[in-house]
Amino acid sequence: MSKLRFGVIAVNHDHIFGQCEALLEAGAEMAGFFAEEDDLAAHFAARMPMARRVDDKRRLLEDPTVQLIVTAAIPGDRAGIAIEAMRHGKDAMTDKPGVTSFEQLAEVMAVQKETGRIFSICYSEHFRQRSTVKAGELVKAGAIGRVINIVGLGPHRLRNHHRPDWFFSRNRYGGVICDIASHQCAQYLFFSGDETAEVLSATVRNVANPDRPGFQDVGDFHLRSAHATGYHRVDWFTPDGLPTWGDGRLFIAGTEGTIELRKYVDIAGRPGGDHLFLVDKAGMKHIDCSETPLPYGPALVADVLNRTETAMPQARCYEAMRLALTAQKLAEETSGWPHV
Repeated sequence: MSKLRFGVIAVNHDHIFGQCEALLEAGAEMAGFFAEEDDLAAHFAARMPMARRVDDKRRLLEDPTVQLIVTAAIPGDRAGIAIEAMRHGKDAMTDKPGVTSFEQLAEVMAVQKETGRIFSICYSEHFRQRSTVKAGELVKAGAIGRVINIVGLGPHRLRNHHRPDWFFSRNRYGGVICDIASHQCAQYLFFSGDETAEVLSATVRNVANPDRPGFQDVGDFHLRSAHATGYHRVDWFTPDGLPTWGDGRLFIAGTEGTIELRKYVDIAGRPGGDHLFLVDKAGMKHIDCSETPLPYGPALVADVLNRTETAMPQARCYEAMRLALTAQKLAEETSGWPHV
């Protein structure tokens, strides 16, 4: 086939739109979608009018023209859907986190090796953010020398009354580090250039939501690898006055310069998102990244069609989740967190 056809199974998180858009922008075709929930199906169909709803996920899993299954299910269910897809001879792309336990990670790795399929996690803070892509280009070109430290901040807006019950259940969402900070783990590996890292310290807490005992509203952790160190914090404390859902930032320090990303908003007043600030021996520079191309979608489409590995190394995809799970486990052990 010269054109990729993909099916969507489960649309429980709005990240599904970015996942689908990455493929559609690359020329792929949506074969259909399955959602158990009528309200979520209506919401998805309104944003994706080309989408055809099917009444059984097997219509997509057993369709020989569908090469890729895409899911943004409840986090605890994503690995199972990906495993089912791979066992049906399909590649799989999940929203982050792709897994919520070490057991799921081990099974995904075993099935992917057994079937030879692709298991890809769409880490949207990298793959769907033009400023992150631009930073990668600059680092690769040597703009700041060798990277020695990475700081990632991921505050989110809670909107408590708009969230489903599973969102507050530890075993369904995986914990705040596993859920949100898998983004930061993937970016740490990418920018450090290291294949693995170790978790030095980690904490999680429920600071301001005592009525939700299974919910972790803040977490942080410290990484070290062969060439760099890093600190990462994620939380659900975006102030009401911020005009976006969160203020994701990334700070990259190199031996010859620094890069700061303000991915979604510049609180200093510049309009829009995807702002990059570069400081090097020549001075200080603001770079508008709003026109930077996003390579993940085209690369994944090419990987599926050509059986290549260009969108993201499979090993890094796994290692990012291993780091997130390791930090989550250490944080809960350190903090005395009850598994609710």
